[in-house]
Amino acid sequence: MSEPLPTTSALDEETARAEVYGLLSQLYYAPPSGELLAALQVAVTDAPAQGAFLEEPWRAVVAAARDLDAPSIADEYDALFGGVGKPDVYLFGSHYLAGFLNEKPLARLRETLAGLGLARDEAMPETEDHIAYVCEVMRYLIAGDDVAVANLTRQSEFFAEHLLPWVNALCDAISAHPKARFYAALAEFTRAFVSVEAQGFDMMS
Repeated sequence: MSEPLPTTSALDEETARAEVYGLLSQLYYAPPSGELLAALQVAVTDAPAQGAFLEEPWRAVVAAARDLDAPSIADEYDALFGGVGKPDVYLFGSHYLAGFLNEKPLARLRETLAGLGLARDEAMPETEDHIAYVCEVMRYLIAGDDVAVANLTRQSEFFAEHLLPWVNALCDAISAHPKARFYAALAEFTRAFVSVEAQGFDMMS
C-alpha cells in the first residue's frame, strides 16, 4: 500500500472505503511494518472520500506516525494488546459483547461467515471476532468480485450485527490506556470512520 487513504481524485468512494477497512485490519492485527509506517508518514492529510468529518482524526494518525518510529509503535502494540496471559486491551468482539472470549457472539459471527462462504485461514491463530478479521470481512464485502455477497445489503447487515455493537467500546479502552499514542489516534479515527459508515447505512434504510 503506497498511499493509505487515497482521496476521491484517485479512487471512487467504494474503493476508498475498502482501503480504509484494509488499513485498519493491518494496523490492528500487528504493528505497522517499516514500509507501511513510511507510507503513513508521507500520506496525504486532506479529507478522505467520506468527507471532512474524517480529516482531523486522520491527520492525528499521520502525525502520530511521523512522531514515532517502528520500534516505538511495536512496543506500544505489545503493551496494549500483547503480553503473556490477559492483555490490557482485548481486540475481540466477544469480550465486549459477552464479557468473555469464545462466547455466543463468536458463534453467531461464524454462522454469518459460513452463510457468506467465508472461513478463517487455519494459519491465523486468532478467532474470527478479532477486530482485524472483522475489518477484513468488511473490506471483502465492499471490494469482492461476487456481487451476491459483496453488496451494500450484506455490508449493512454485517456491520450492524458484528462491528457496530462493540467497536466503540474497543476504541474507549484503547484511548483510556496510558501508553496509547499511535493507537489512541487510530482509535479516534476508527470511531469517526465507523460513525460515518453508520450514517451511510442509515440513509439506505
